[in-house]
Amino acid sequence: NFTVPEDLSAYDGVELRVKGDGRRYKLIIRTSYEWDTIGYTASFDTTKGEWQSVRIPFSSLIPVFRARTATDAPPFDASNITALQLMFSKFEYDGKLNPTFAEGQFELPFSSIRAYINEPITPRFVHVSSAGVTRPERPGLDLSKQPPAVRMNKELGSILTYKLKGEDLIRESGVPYTIVRPCALTEEPAGADLIFEQGDNITGKISREEVARLCVAALASPSAVGKTFEVKSTVPFSEPFVIDPSNPPPEKDYEVYFKELKDGITGKEALEGTPALV
Repeated sequence: NFTVPEDLSAYDGVELRVKGDGRRYKLIIRTSYEWDTIGYTASFDTTKGEWQSVRIPFSSLIPVFRARTATDAPPFDASNITALQLMFSKFEYDGKLNPTFAEGQFELPFSSIRAYINEPITPRFVHVSSAGVTRPERPGLDLSKQPPAVRMNKELGSILTYKLKGEDLIRESGVPYTIVRPCALTEEPAGADLIFEQGDNITGKISREEVARLCVAALASPSAVGKTFEVKSTVPFSEPFVIDPSNPPPEKDYEVYFKELKDGITGKEALEGTPALV
């Protein structure tokens, strides 16, 4: 039982590491603290004397109440898991018997129960942060050449400091993520050439529409998982970006940019005195 409900909505199921005894067991996941209520259930077989990994997809769970399928039950809510239960039962569901049931002692040793994500893993959380989040405390930085948010971080309630703390929580969460740090956002149309960088050093501008498009693309990209990066257009602040309706820019393949990104580069390396990964 969980004192606070577990949110596993970013995952596809749970994996059990068990030492089988040749019997058929049930995994029951509950989403309510109420007594005598629905349990979302799946059965699995084990091999006698062997350690095995058993994956139970959330999509395979059946709503069961007192060993009968609850056809009017709400869909399984992976964001509100209150309990996990392993059971060796005489009954399956709807009057059927467990073909491996036998009276007497039994045991099912297990070493772990963990959530899993299907391969290929793509981001389940794309977070829009800001370029500059690591710069307010960076030693030796010439603030006169930095954007207003960096120069006035304290006057703005330490907004960049808190944005960095938010990023850190996402990176530590275990949820597959992408963190996008756009430079100054504009109302210009998407379509300008882009520069992707890591290490939190660049300044410039980028269209809000462009950022939205690349966030959607990141959701489907295994290459974007676990990456933190900054992005801007190649158009300088002094020049507005406009599109010629008779000659619009081609659609971008953001995957080309994502594939060039590296793990572990956040810009905090300059604060911590550790070299960036290359």
